[in-house]
Order: sequence, then C-alpha cells, then structure tokens
Amino acid sequence: MCRLLAYMGTPIVIDKLLYQPKNSLINQSISAKELEEPLNGDGFGIGWYVPEINYEPVTFVSVYPAWNNRNLRNLAPKVKTDCFIAHVRAASVGDVSESNCHPFQYKNLMMMHNGGVENFGAIKRHIRQPLSDELYNWIKGQTDSEHIFAYLLNQLLTNEHDVVSAEAVVEAFEKTFASLKHMMKVNGIDEPAYLNMVVTNGLFVVATRYVTDPSEEPLTLYHSEGSRFIVEDGITQLTAPADDDQAVLVVSEKLTDDKDWTMIPKNHFVIVDKSLNVRVRPIQA
Repeated sequence: MCRLLAYMGTPIVIDKLLYQPKNSLINQSISAKELEEPLNGDGFGIGWYVPEINYEPVTFVSVYPAWNNRNLRNLAPKVKTDCFIAHVRAASVGDVSESNCHPFQYKNLMMMHNGGVENFGAIKRHIRQPLSDELYNWIKGQTDSEHIFAYLLNQLLTNEHDVVSAEAVVEAFEKTFASLKHMMKVNGIDEPAYLNMVVTNGLFVVATRYVTDPSEEPLTLYHSEGSRFIVEDGITQLTAPADDDQAVLVVSEKLTDDKDWTMIPKNHFVIVDKSLNVRVRPIQA
C-alpha cells in the first residue's frame, strides 16, 4: 500500500527525515508498522524544490528498494530544501518500472499516493476519456495514481485557474473523487478505493485521507507541526523557535513513538499554506 512523507518549513537536510528517525521512511520501506504487509520494496521516489534555480522540482525515482540504494544514501545528506516529498512503493496497479514510481510531476506540481483502486482497468478508459491531448500524452505509466493525478490536473486546467492555489487543488480533488466514485458505481466496482494523496507546488501542500466507502476506515495519515525538527538518537523532536523557524510534516506513518503526531480525521483534507498555517477540513465528495 506504500508509505509517504511530505515536509515544508525551515530548510532541512533530507537525510534527517529519510534515514535518521527511529521509524524513518527508509525503515518503513522494509518494515512498515501500520500496514498488514510491511514491505514496500518496489521502488521509491523523492522530489524537492530549489526555487532560486528553477520553479519546477527535482525528482529522483528508482525501481530499486529504498533500503539499499547507494545513490539515495549518498544524495540524502547533501540536499537541503524547504519543501520535499518522498514515497516508497508496494506495487499494486502497474509494473515495477520508473514510469510507475511516485512522485509524479507536472510542471511545478508533484503528487504521490498511498492506496489504490481495485479493478482499476474497469474505469481506466473512463478516466482518460475527458483528458486534454496534452494530459493524455503526459501519462507515461500504468498506475491508478498517475491517471487520477491526470484527471485532477484536467480539472485544474479546465477551470482555467490563473494561479494554482491550495483552494483550487482542494476543489479539483473533490470533483475528482466524486467523479471516481460515480465511475466505480457505474462499472460495478464494489470494493472501496483508498485515496491518501499529496499534492504540492513547493508553496503549499494539500493532502487527503479518504476512502470511497464511508463504512470503511481510510489508511493512516498524520501531521505534525511546530518550530523546527531535529533528530537525536533516532528521536524526532520539535525544538524551541529560533528566528522564523517553523515546520510541518505529513506522513502515512509516525516517524517516532512520541506524542507530536495528530491523525487526520477520516475523509478530511490537511492543507499547509505558504505561511505554514495548517487547516483540516472535510472532503465533500
């Protein structure tokens, strides 16, 4: 079912969150604690922003397991950024290939997904049908995740938002989830779809904890916010503010056993804006 992490805040060396916490994302790739299947070894991906060079993110994906990738191990202690996302994959829909690794990037937007749509093939054509030629040809992989992202992007472009804001993404998510539920019903998909998704442009993060069947429980999703994250002996701590230090984490699984983590309510958004204010609101879909 995959594991994911999103960070915005005071610039941080990504190694401090990918490797150093007791239950780091790398440890979750081999031994996740909040999934029935603990192994997430079908590739990984990270994406981060360097706005002083380019508004589009850097992405690095690989089909190798995150726990033994030498390139990631070498890269992580040398990248410092104020916004990055990371994902370790347990393949459900789609082959183990780089084109199916998260995060997926469209211009300055990135998306990653924890969950899945059962019998996705029954609605794949319906998801692709309304896409613009640009977005239809943009899809390179086979996953339900990338197709749902394309559908969401199509909603954003169709509505002709001059600036893609967090609120525009929230609106697009609600329309996408409503359409997805309709497609599933019409095409006889009775199993719930699990849709924990994260979208960012480096200036905001919008994440969802959502399941299409209200009688089911979504997959786990937490957030933690405070002044600044440090890691000592595998324990992630929020330190006292220094100047304008501030940070927010959104994770599918807690990085440590402390009390700094808040579960996102069922079928809710968590929205982090440019000023690192955090809002949690229901998903209307």
